[in-house]
Amino acid sequence: MSLVHAATETGHPHPSQPPNLTRAQAAARAALLSVRSYKIDLDLTDGQGRPGEKTFSTHSEVTFSAVDGSTTFVDFVGDGVLTATLNGRALDVGGWTNGAGLELADLAEDNHLIIEAAGTYTNTGEGLHRFVDPVDGAVYLYSQFETADAKRLFACFDQPDLKATFTFTVTAPAQWQVVSNGVATSVDLAPAGSEGPSVHHFATTEPMSTYITALVAGPYHVVSDHHDGIDLGLFVRGSLSEHLDSDRIFTETKQGFDFYHRAFGVRYPFGKYDQLFVPEFNAGAMENAGAVTFREEYVFRSRVTHYQYERRCETILHEMAHMWFGDLVTMRWWDDLWLNESFATWASVVAQSSATEYTSAWTTFANVEKSWAYVQDQLPSTHPIAADMVDLAAVEVNFDGITYAKGASVLKQLAAYVGFDEFLTGLGNYFRAFAFGNATLADLMVHLTTASGRDLSDWTTQWLQTTGINPLHAEYEVAPDGTYRTFTVVQGGATPGAGELRTHRLAVGIYEDDGNGKLARTHRVELDVAGARTDVPGLVGARHGALVLVNDDDLTYCKLALDTQSLSTAITRIGDIRESLPRTLVWSAVWEMTRDGRMRARDFVELALTGVHGEDQIGVVQRVLSQTGLAIGTYAEQTWAEQTGWPTFTAALLDLATGSAAGSDVQLAAVQSLCSALLSTDQLETISGWRDGSAPLAGLTVDADLSWTLLSALVAHGRAGLAEIEAASEVDPTASGVRRAMTAKALLPDQAAKAAIWERLIEDDGMANALQDAAISGFSHPAQRDLLAPYAAEYFEVVDEVWTRRSNEVAQKVAVGLYPRWSVTQETADAAMAWADGDHATALARLVSEGRSGTERALRARAFDQG
Repeated sequence: MSLVHAATETGHPHPSQPPNLTRAQAAARAALLSVRSYKIDLDLTDGQGRPGEKTFSTHSEVTFSAVDGSTTFVDFVGDGVLTATLNGRALDVGGWTNGAGLELADLAEDNHLIIEAAGTYTNTGEGLHRFVDPVDGAVYLYSQFETADAKRLFACFDQPDLKATFTFTVTAPAQWQVVSNGVATSVDLAPAGSEGPSVHHFATTEPMSTYITALVAGPYHVVSDHHDGIDLGLFVRGSLSEHLDSDRIFTETKQGFDFYHRAFGVRYPFGKYDQLFVPEFNAGAMENAGAVTFREEYVFRSRVTHYQYERRCETILHEMAHMWFGDLVTMRWWDDLWLNESFATWASVVAQSSATEYTSAWTTFANVEKSWAYVQDQLPSTHPIAADMVDLAAVEVNFDGITYAKGASVLKQLAAYVGFDEFLTGLGNYFRAFAFGNATLADLMVHLTTASGRDLSDWTTQWLQTTGINPLHAEYEVAPDGTYRTFTVVQGGATPGAGELRTHRLAVGIYEDDGNGKLARTHRVELDVAGARTDVPGLVGARHGALVLVNDDDLTYCKLALDTQSLSTAITRIGDIRESLPRTLVWSAVWEMTRDGRMRARDFVELALTGVHGEDQIGVVQRVLSQTGLAIGTYAEQTWAEQTGWPTFTAALLDLATGSAAGSDVQLAAVQSLCSALLSTDQLETISGWRDGSAPLAGLTVDADLSWTLLSALVAHGRAGLAEIEAASEVDPTASGVRRAMTAKALLPDQAAKAAIWERLIEDDGMANALQDAAISGFSHPAQRDLLAPYAAEYFEVVDEVWTRRSNEVAQKVAVGLYPRWSVTQETADAAMAWADGDHATALARLVSEGRSGTERALRARAFDQG
């Protein structure tokens, strides 16, 4: 699954709380059962051929073997279980609950279970999500099951190690497309002239886990293609179909298949391959076997930068990699979740850089994923990559920067450590050995050890079972002739954690002026670094350079510290570094210094506003501009921020917007960044002129989304209000427009409007997931710090209630999104600490502790900035 976060308003009640299956319970059930097959029959109509509104009929037939005479349970979450028979014996369904499922007693060696139930549609992106298009009233459905929500669609043994085959039959309105994991074998059409439904029959799948089964249904627009024996499909809502760039998506899909077939030596195992862009999706995408779902925001209805296309391609290739790692071979339990997500993240970047137009994908990885990992790994909730997942609640908060990005960084290093070709050989052997089954980390390591000849037991312990980041820096002596007399890589203990020293496969690069005003690499030495100090004899005698990068090519996972001269070079010449990856590593180093309170925020701002002009990677430009705003609003002393920081930044952004090439990505990025900043009266007047066309900016196309972005900036500062929001909604009545209007309303700068949004976010348990996301994204703004002050204390009073009433997926958004990051005060840190002394759900306590850690970090950085 790829992460992001994305919803329209419907009236569905919040889904019932699912059970929190523990690892011990799953192991006990797996010891009793072996599941062979499911036959699932679903009716998505109201009985008269029209779409159902609140519930749907779900019929499950399950064949499985069991220990004779044993007792277990089957999972279902929904409106109710109507009937159940086990081996021809009627069961008492009165004991069924959403939390405990249905008990199955006195099992035989071979069992046949039939369950008739009523499922419940959701509007939270969990189970079977129902969406009504505000443009044409059409109903669209899609499923989302990770980690364990297949039980919301059909009765099942909902855990990853009880794989089975699946055969779906679906009754749906006559004009609907219906997609599942298997290929459609036939459709029984309604009689001509009738309004009756059609019945869709699907082929039986290969064995797979319940969480990667899928159902998508509705009047989707379809585009088809074929490549290397694989039928390809793209699906999108009808009202978005004009924006679907199918040629580009198909090209990247084909490039991905060709690369993975070569790299793994194992063909794609699930027949056809559909990619479905669905509304109100919580994540970035989901790797359902043969039926991958994506958030429909990846169908760009307005102009975006090249970086957004690159990130979409990464998501496409990430989900495709899961077809092998996660779907073909699946973890036994969620302890190895990291293997699924880290591998897919690593593989997608390898494929991008090797097989697509995005040849600088490792630069983006260093810029985005590693930054995410560094943040996550320095929180009090940091955990080993191979985490201890005792239950589903623990799993749901571990879809984080360690599971995805740190793990992928470590896999990149492992590939360098054992050899890239040997790494791929080991993977291919692993896929063949465990095809359509389950495996563990130990199983993978056996195959990598065999392929490489390297003993990986110590590596596994060092990297997967510990926490924190090792700082690395260079120490050297320079001889009178300007060459290195000595050169040593110094490693510090991993923090936070036990302070372990690790073995790092890394490269040291020396950079010097190339005579054309650019800094280019003159020497590179790759080696294993172990212990506190490692000499680098390969650099002795090399000419001393202006810039030393201890982790050149970004092979290992570390916190890079620049020596004094290298830091001086970075500050004065970061834009002169010729290649994008080393330049990004320097950007990362100075940003981490800012976060750590070792570089003043105001100095980072000065560096960023100078160096960004030499940056040719639009993704890095956008990231640096975002970090600059964060440095001013969070890490800088606020008197300086208001009097100097914001005015300097916004003036520079305005210069960048007007001085960049008309219609360029840099121009668009500058305008978007400007709209999230604290603006002056004159700047608001300029933005207003761009939006209404009275004073247009040459090259800037004010399309639907940019119009909303400009309006939101005006609303946040009180230059536009509810009347302008309603007028914009009439122009853009789409689902995207509904969400953008919600964000704009949340930005209204008056106490009554804030109170209304706050109350809805806290009290309305039926609020659609996408509207909740949209409201949270607009709740805070740099121009509204005083207006938001009362909500810091109120957060700690209500967050427990929200967590108790809502599923973890939904409650997390409130717990994280409304944590008072706008209030960087000791009072907020103290309130969070006092709250922590109470009795709270473990997962919620973790999320609040992460917020508190961010507040404390910001206070330290502000103190350093002021000093």
